[in-house]
This record gives sequence, structure tokens and C-alpha cells, in this order.
Amino acid sequence: QVVNYAPFTLLPSVVPSALFEQAYAVQQDFNLLVDAISQNKEFLEHTLASTIKVDDFTAQLFRIHMQVLEEGLAQSVFLGINRSDYMFDCGVDGTPALKQIEINTIAASFGGLTSRTAAVHGRVLKVLGKPKEASHLLPNNPSRGLALGIAKAWELYGSESAVVMFLVEEIQRNIFDQRCVENELWNRNIRVIRKRFRDVFEKGSLDDAKRLYMDGQEVAVVYYREGYVPKNYDQQNWEARLLLERSRAVKCPDIATQLAGTKKVQQELSRPGMLERLLPGRAEAVARIRATFAGLYSLDMGEEGDKIAARAIADPDRFVLKPQREGGGNNLYGEELRQVLEKIRDSPERTSYILMDKIKPQPARNYLLRAHSPLQVSDCISELGIFGVYVRQGKEMVMNKAAGHLLRTKAIEHADGGVAAGVAVLDTPYLV
Repeated sequence: QVVNYAPFTLLPSVVPSALFEQAYAVQQDFNLLVDAISQNKEFLEHTLASTIKVDDFTAQLFRIHMQVLEEGLAQSVFLGINRSDYMFDCGVDGTPALKQIEINTIAASFGGLTSRTAAVHGRVLKVLGKPKEASHLLPNNPSRGLALGIAKAWELYGSESAVVMFLVEEIQRNIFDQRCVENELWNRNIRVIRKRFRDVFEKGSLDDAKRLYMDGQEVAVVYYREGYVPKNYDQQNWEARLLLERSRAVKCPDIATQLAGTKKVQQELSRPGMLERLLPGRAEAVARIRATFAGLYSLDMGEEGDKIAARAIADPDRFVLKPQREGGGNNLYGEELRQVLEKIRDSPERTSYILMDKIKPQPARNYLLRAHSPLQVSDCISELGIFGVYVRQGKEMVMNKAAGHLLRTKAIEHADGGVAAGVAVLDTPYLV
């Protein structure tokens, strides 16, 4: 029951403007790609075949996906809110390159709080007597962009009395981030309710037309800010999730889009020819997407996987080992990576992970402001996220845009973890 300020850097961090522009330019392509994957049953089935044998969480999501497809989709409007995250890799020659870390297709957070961060840094720079530098900071309002997507989906659903339901966790540390988006919806006279899985299990129902009702109110859009890690689910919550997925309501994301964000899909996309299959006739989009990929390797059973596992065990500092999880703080590095891989190298369990080249960014110095922490200068690295929003009705793409950015910065001694995991802090790009 305590309110703390969100952690942030004292000063904005330098970002190369060419890489910043590249990240924005490719976001609509990534929106199209995620949407194409979500509609491709065969691709998801083939890609996740080995993972669902060893990862119960992904398997359960996949079972619901198949059940809903068999019954026939009641949903005709699709809303995607994703965030594509990048780091700046300083290669052998020291020239920074934009490399994608991951794409988050469910509960992509900090669109709200980052809408306020540029103003904080602008004030700090003015206090330091640097008004000219303060005027260089770009305005940034993802909460408005995300709300525009939700509002469009609500409008296309076609019932003025229906509400938008934010599906939230039992204990909500990051509530103000969500409130920023919520307030944008109220300002458009769209009613918002906040419910947990437990409420859906106890009070949710579908009518004959598969319209979703909560407490007698029709729900047009379900915006998930929960449901992305195994601990979010017990048997009741899985039943609630199935009820939501079977409904006509616009889910953000629907379960196929959540599956499109798994690490295994990310690794499969890096195989030669795969992007061309998913985005036929879009050679330029494919080239823009591929330019952001870091090296990704499959640990599937067989000779290829054996070789990759052996290489990573021999040189663990070159790689990152990633499980099929969202939310930060799950990746393995260095000695820990080597120990885990040695333990599972001959077991099918290794197929629930992917291996990725470790990105080596150039550190910079900054102060990280955190409640109850001493203020000290740290060597830091940053991660840039671009928010994407798209709305599709039937086969027609009605909206497809980049909706703003997020810069998160952490001290270099922390290998993994975001703001919610207590490691990174909010930042503003200063373009150079």
C-alpha cells in the first residue's frame, strides 16, 4: 500500500538519430508481420511443435488457440499493441547497429509513464542552465497512440454502450502506467472497467451470439495487462481465459497474437526465406525487418542443435539463453548459461529455449534515480522500444502505425531485467 515514484535517469541518454529513425521506420513492417503470423495456423503449429512438448505454459495457450479455431472465431476485429525492443550493438569496428532483442505482443507496458518522462528531463536540463538542449527533446505520447488503437477497435465493434475491460493482476504495482491509457479513453467517452481473471471466472458470461458480459455490461474490448507468465494462471484462470477467447469481444491480444510473440517464433523468423513466406511481395519490408535481427539459433534435438549447444558451452559469454517467457529477468548469461545448458544438453527440455548472440552496446555514464537508493554515477546501457498499434477488420488493415517510443536504461552490472523487474529505469533519448 505504498506509492513510489517510477525510477528514472537524472539526464537523458544519447541515442544515434539514424538508428532511432530506423527503429521507427520498421515498426509498421513488424505490425504486419505479427498480424500475418497470428493468422497462419500452419506456421504456428509447425514452429511451436517442439516447444509445446516441453513447455506446459505455451502448450496450454496453444490448446486454447486450437479449440477456438475449431469452434470458429467469433471475433472479427483484431487489435494489436506491441513493442519492439532494440539495443545498439557496437560491432568489431565500433559502428553502432540496431539489433532487435524481442517483440512483446501482450501487456507491453510503460506507454503511459514514458509519455511523462521527456517533460521531467526537459525540466532537469533547464535547471542545469541548458534550455537549448532541453528544446531538442522529442515529444512522445504513446499512451495517446495506444488509446487511439483501443478506441478504433471499440468503435468497429459497434456498440456504443459496450465497455473496454482492462484485465489486470491481483496486485498492481504499475497502475499509473495503465491509468494514463485509461484516462485517454475516458476523455473519448469510452467507459473503462478493471477486472481480474477471478472476476471473469465468477461473473463473466457469453450470450448466444458470443457477446461477452461482465456484471451485465457488454464488453467490446479486452485489453490484457496480465496473463503473460505461468504464475498468472491456475485452473480457474485458464477457464476464464478460454471464456474470453471464445467471445466476440476484441482481445488485445487474441491468443494467436500472444503465441506470435514467443521466442521460438522469433528464432524461426531468422531462418532463410521465412520472412518472404509470411510477407509475400513485400521485399522492402522484409529487408528492413531482417536488418534488425541478431543471430538466433535453434536448440531443437538433432545435429544442428547439438553443435549450437556445444558452441555455447565452450564460449558462454558470446550468447544469451532465452526461455519462452515475457516480463524480463528470465534470461541466462555466462557461467549460469553454461551450467544450465550442460545439464539439459541431451534432454528435449533444451527445445524450450532459444540461443541468441549477445549484443555488446557501448556504455555511457548516468545517474539512476530510484526510491530509497543512494545516488551514484553508473556505467549504463540503454534499450529502445517502439510501440506499434494496428487494427484489422476481417482481412482489411484499418490502422497500422508506430505509436511512440520507450527508452530504458540500466547499470551494466545487471545482465537482464526491465523496469518492472526492478533493474532498468525510464529514460529519454537525446538524439545525436
